[in-house]
Amino acid sequence: MTPAEGSVIRVAGPVVEAKGMSQAVMHEMVEVGRNSLIGEIIRLEGEYATIQIYQNTSGLKLNEPVTGTGNLLSVELGPGLIGGVFDGIQRPLESIRKLTGPFIKQTHGVTALSREKIWPFQPKAKPGTQLISGDILGTVKETNLVEHHIMVPAGIKGKLVEIAPEGNYTIVEKIALIQEEGANGKKTNIPMLQRWPVRTPKPYTQRLFASTPLITGQRIIDTFFPIAKGGSAAIPGPFGAGKTIVQQQLAKWSDANVIIYVGCGERGNEMVEVLDTFPQLLDPTTGRPLMERTILIANTSNMPVSAREASIYTGITLAEYYRDMGYAVALMADSTSRWAEALREVSGRLEEMPAEEGFPSYLPSRLAEFYERTGVVKTIGTDNRTGSICAIGAISPPGGDFSEPVTQHTKRFTRVFWALDAELAGSRHYPAINWMASYSEYIPNLTDWWHKNVDATWSNYRDEAMRILQAEDELKNIVKLVGSEALPDKQRLTLETARIIRIAFLQQNALDQIDTYCSPQKQHKMLKIIIDFHHLAETIITKGAPIFKVTQLPVIVDIMRMKDNIPNNKLEQLDDVEKKMHQDMDNLVTTLG
Repeated sequence: MTPAEGSVIRVAGPVVEAKGMSQAVMHEMVEVGRNSLIGEIIRLEGEYATIQIYQNTSGLKLNEPVTGTGNLLSVELGPGLIGGVFDGIQRPLESIRKLTGPFIKQTHGVTALSREKIWPFQPKAKPGTQLISGDILGTVKETNLVEHHIMVPAGIKGKLVEIAPEGNYTIVEKIALIQEEGANGKKTNIPMLQRWPVRTPKPYTQRLFASTPLITGQRIIDTFFPIAKGGSAAIPGPFGAGKTIVQQQLAKWSDANVIIYVGCGERGNEMVEVLDTFPQLLDPTTGRPLMERTILIANTSNMPVSAREASIYTGITLAEYYRDMGYAVALMADSTSRWAEALREVSGRLEEMPAEEGFPSYLPSRLAEFYERTGVVKTIGTDNRTGSICAIGAISPPGGDFSEPVTQHTKRFTRVFWALDAELAGSRHYPAINWMASYSEYIPNLTDWWHKNVDATWSNYRDEAMRILQAEDELKNIVKLVGSEALPDKQRLTLETARIIRIAFLQQNALDQIDTYCSPQKQHKMLKIIIDFHHLAETIITKGAPIFKVTQLPVIVDIMRMKDNIPNNKLEQLDDVEKKMHQDMDNLVTTLG
């Protein structure tokens, strides 16, 4: 790719027009002006190029130079990503802070990954071996939780001529030499550092069936509306409904190997909370700091809007890189609405014809391209590794209107829909996921896992709980008209059981040390106790017991408090609650004579 040379002829916010760019290609990265602002070509007409600038264009003047780099918008891939905090185009925010202070200024020459840091390389491949793209050359202990695999870059295959011995190297030093196929095959030096264009999906061998749940520790998600590893989900909700908290909970507690959290257009104070709390959190399965498996991409609302548009592509490309190592990756995008707003703003500056609510007509295809990069795949390489990417996108529809374009189009491309409800949030019910408006299409895929790993009766209890909640919803209008006292005792029992499900099971306190995370085994035992209580009470009512006697049973207090009082490692205490429930029921039957 021959670098182009041109000059600025028009500046419109983050969009710049340049002439003399006949040698340029679409999506080529360019450096604009005397401060070498980073930009990407988004339209070409003859020698004229329209450029999207990823930095503040204040002070940019006409006729300043525009120089092509010969590369597409790409990210750096290699050891040092885990635990890093980057902006939407992978500039390292901590390194920039040390150079320029708390405000990002022009940062020409700052690299995403350190060229000086030393990494302990352990060779795995042997000289003389025939290698293909994706084969593992060696490993680096990136953190205590993630072993980084150094792989043969895409597009390269041949005989391994040399490989570096075990030792310490920087990411730009040669660790392997591969002679490509053919009589005159060229020899290629392979460092640990790779690059990949963010708008191009990384290749894989085969897409597989998603059959393992992403365990999040959130009861309403895992039990009622689960998501598979390799799945995709949408979290729409109005302002204040708790989208960010839900995503932070998923990032903290989900059992993915690598977490990538993209704060796309978020308010600065919310990202500060993430940056402050994540380094202090411990992984629930290993006890190690959570940042040892986390990458943060912080692109706050006061940063250039065009970098916001690029941020989710940066995040998904990093996710694909770790997926290719055979890891399960979870990507949190908060929020895709603000990403779509950035798309709309840039489209407006390009004077493109607007579609629904001013969004560009290609909004659905861009959303489809993003969510299509999720899934469970067999990676490239001879050892047939399996990796997955799970994408969870928050949506902030104006006024909580789920009929707006971003929500509607996202529903088309995701298989889980966690609808947040302002009324639930207003009543302090969190997570404020509306169980009547939400759904998961992964339940048939994941039932076998729950039956094999938790309990064979899981689906029966889940279905019965949903039936009770639906019955409560149908009874609400009758109760508003005549009051609950006018209902038969069995229907009043349904209302009572639904209340217990809502408060004792669906409601979960993210700030409570015990309740913040609930294991699958505890989730099932809790739900089993509640549903068994309903069936036992139903039998006793049939025998003539009045409903008020049932609702006054002492065990109800224990059922309501078991989520807070019983830790995940003391599930035998739930057996004690179950025994007390049977004793209270037997005592009630005895008093009836």
